[in-house]
Amino acid sequence: MGLPRLSRTWAGALSCTVLVLTVAAACALEGASPGDRPAPTGGQLGTVRALPPGAGADLLKRDPKASPQARAVYQFLADLEQGARAGKTPGTVIGQHIEAQNELYNVDYGDYEGIKGVGYYYKKAADITGKLPGFVETDLGPGYGQSSWGVGDPRTYSAGKWPTCSSKWQYTDDEVDLLAAVWLGHPRAQDGTYGTSGTQQNCDGSTTTIPDNGGAPAGIVGMSFHEPYPGSPVKSFDRVLCRNSPAATDPGWFSRVVDATHKTPEYQALIQDLSYVADHLQYLAEHDIPVIFRPYHEMNSTGCGDGFWWSGQKPADYQALWRITYDYLVKTRGLHNLVFAWTPVSWDGAPGVDPWNYYPGDQYVDLVGVDDYSGSPTHPIGTGEVWTKRYYDGLAAYKKPRIMAESFAVPVNSRQPDTLQRTPWTLWTVWGQSLTSGNLHPDAITNSNADVKASYDAPTAITGGAAAYSSSIDWSSLHVR
Repeated sequence: MGLPRLSRTWAGALSCTVLVLTVAAACALEGASPGDRPAPTGGQLGTVRALPPGAGADLLKRDPKASPQARAVYQFLADLEQGARAGKTPGTVIGQHIEAQNELYNVDYGDYEGIKGVGYYYKKAADITGKLPGFVETDLGPGYGQSSWGVGDPRTYSAGKWPTCSSKWQYTDDEVDLLAAVWLGHPRAQDGTYGTSGTQQNCDGSTTTIPDNGGAPAGIVGMSFHEPYPGSPVKSFDRVLCRNSPAATDPGWFSRVVDATHKTPEYQALIQDLSYVADHLQYLAEHDIPVIFRPYHEMNSTGCGDGFWWSGQKPADYQALWRITYDYLVKTRGLHNLVFAWTPVSWDGAPGVDPWNYYPGDQYVDLVGVDDYSGSPTHPIGTGEVWTKRYYDGLAAYKKPRIMAESFAVPVNSRQPDTLQRTPWTLWTVWGQSLTSGNLHPDAITNSNADVKASYDAPTAITGGAAAYSSSIDWSSLHVR
């Protein structure tokens, strides 16, 4: 499928169907400067609001059974997108990706030697800025060297399905609890979810402590999936890479993975992996927690080197992989709390090529974005180019909310102080430990504390938390029926 043409008439008046009480949305800011935004309200989750009939209409076209909460989150981002297309500065949700397996098990990860605990980089944002991320993304993969999928304590969604109290799998329980804590607030009264008490003793002898975020709805959440290749005997990041998968030596292997007609062993291994993800997503769905789900990203990486096992495949086969995943999660498992995000890697020839032919189709995608690991705030890709604008403009034709799904860099920094005005992504997510400087094993781009603070304090930054965290909005306004 080629790149679609952008309709000049699409970015019209804002729908404003979801009335987020204090968000800097264009519908509330028309004719106002960023400094005129209403003050945050915070506070406990009160009366659950009724979802306006027209909210999330585009999501309903994809999934007529989409949950009210998923529709509210989608509409929230769609309103930000439409505001940006109308020439306003509606706001950007500042996000943080949590590498849970590294936070819990990798002593050399981050800004000091030792175990951090899941949620360390969620809380670290507040340690630096006094504010929390408005979006948190975790990842059930890739594992940490085990021979099979597993979980921590036996829970309703995992007992009898996956080995419990398994070595190096406690992080999966912890990250599910973190996502619930962000959406529902923490600490909170017992509500049928796990992890409400604040501190949990685990069957492996460890203790989990979920960071406090003000005790009320504190943001929106997402999940990616660094899946080791289907059938991998080891669950670890190196088995996610194409060079360590059968795709490196067997040209027909990937086609067998997506051969739903003949139910090949490779296809059945894929479904087994997807069932692991689905069990965790189903628990979140049962508690009305919507999830921005971002599978099989960076599909347009070149070659079979540092790309993932699904990267650089025939576009038709990749699209088949996406459809299989979508159909299994939505149709077979009945998960209607999902907002699907498609995010290629930056397409400048290194590390990625033009991604357009990989696009799964509007009927399978809600958000579009990019994982930007090319260039830097100091040296943007392309002569005279505005940082990230190549990707921001390139995705415009899909007429969907645009997200910066992964970046080592915070959006506002000493080199690029006006990023959120020039490229007002609806969401900007910083990858893991790159939030901090002075890391034991630093990433390619280093963020100073001043840069992090500038990003969280930017006039159009939408941050998270409640109460003392001075969130940019009242997140409970997305809790609808």
